[in-house]
Amino acid sequence: MSIPQSGGGPIERHEQLAEYLAEGCKPKADWRIGTEHEKFGYCKDTLKPLPYEGERSIRVMLEGLRDRHNWAPVEEGGKLIGLEKDGANVSLEPGGQLELSGAPVETIHETCDEVNTHLREVQDVADEIGAGWIGLGAAPNWTHEQMDLMPKGRYKLMNDYMGRVGSMGRVMMRRTCTVQVNLDFGSEADMVQKMRVAIALQSVATALFANSPFFEGKPNGYKSLRSMVWRNLDNARTGTLPFVFEEGFGFERWVQYALDVPMYFVYRDGKYIDALGMSFRDFMQGKLPALPGEMPTLSDWADHLTTAFPEARAKKFIEMRGADGGPWRRLCALPAFWVGLMYDQDALDGAWDLVKNWTPAQHDALRTAASVDGLQAKVTGINMHDIARETLALSEAGLKARARSGAGGMVPDETHFLNALKESVESGKVPADELLEDYHGKWQGDINRIYAEYSY
Repeated sequence: MSIPQSGGGPIERHEQLAEYLAEGCKPKADWRIGTEHEKFGYCKDTLKPLPYEGERSIRVMLEGLRDRHNWAPVEEGGKLIGLEKDGANVSLEPGGQLELSGAPVETIHETCDEVNTHLREVQDVADEIGAGWIGLGAAPNWTHEQMDLMPKGRYKLMNDYMGRVGSMGRVMMRRTCTVQVNLDFGSEADMVQKMRVAIALQSVATALFANSPFFEGKPNGYKSLRSMVWRNLDNARTGTLPFVFEEGFGFERWVQYALDVPMYFVYRDGKYIDALGMSFRDFMQGKLPALPGEMPTLSDWADHLTTAFPEARAKKFIEMRGADGGPWRRLCALPAFWVGLMYDQDALDGAWDLVKNWTPAQHDALRTAASVDGLQAKVTGINMHDIARETLALSEAGLKARARSGAGGMVPDETHFLNALKESVESGKVPADELLEDYHGKWQGDINRIYAEYSY
């Protein structure tokens, strides 16, 4: 979840809302890669989730990273709730999931180095206190009551609201994890093409990264339970957004969509003010019930944009939101997959050719089928395994064309980061399939075996 935005002055014209998004346009030489990933922490002896407080806790993890690895603290209400260093930040998801939001970097080599360094630091602190960390799309056997709600004002408001809309909001908050990548665009037209490809192909990412087949100790009928959870969260702020594919889509159309997403909060003087279900359109007219007579700032707008949760999200960059959290290798594979598609024009054009005739109904059906069946999903003549194979080939070609070398020039490009995905396409098995095989095979139904075999 995003941290409060800052630095935006008062909004005096409606046009500023779209102009804010347009400020993200950058020349290709300045395009960057920002990878984010979440993971679950647990006590090694009990296999229960880490609480916020205590000798083995989220707070102690954050303090260890601060003191042993020179991260600067981020506090709210006197509580340590995050860390910052060198353009990156470590933050807490609602149930104590630890998230690294990486600094914007130029290559997958750099983003993978950053991920590796972070996981080593986390391991260093965790080993000291008898904690472990695991990358999965959903908590395999923990209940809602076992997971502390982190001490952030935003989460308290969201927790209350999630009980009133949809059916899975509180599950999403406490018991799911994702890996995502944030990518740049060069112009409004470039944003449009990238958003269309991103929305259409999130189902492929969901299938390839499906890694949440368990819930409350047993198989749940989905290869990506996390994806199902998001489908049943809140229809006002999730989905595949058919308007993105309509003629005339651009920054202003995204503004109109975001204005209709119900508000969560307004952030003032270090506190979250309850604006649940209220309208940013009313706020623009000084008629927000939570702050009567007050006009919004661009910081308020930036905050509000973080409360929409579609499959891909436009801000001053585009967020790819379809993948489950997972094992170490796939934390680098996810940004490689999307960079190959998005940062080479031939690959992007090829991806658009692949999906341009899909209908809104097919987008929704693929999203659902990917969460249930992974690479075995089939929808009205669309075979997910075939689409994944074609998409991956386009991504690999895009990475080859980028020709960004690593290891001092010893590695000619970034294509090897796709190896885990190529293995899945060749075998037809994604992480969820491997987990289910273990559960029904060598684990003999003992879900606790997952911690020893799949932790970082």
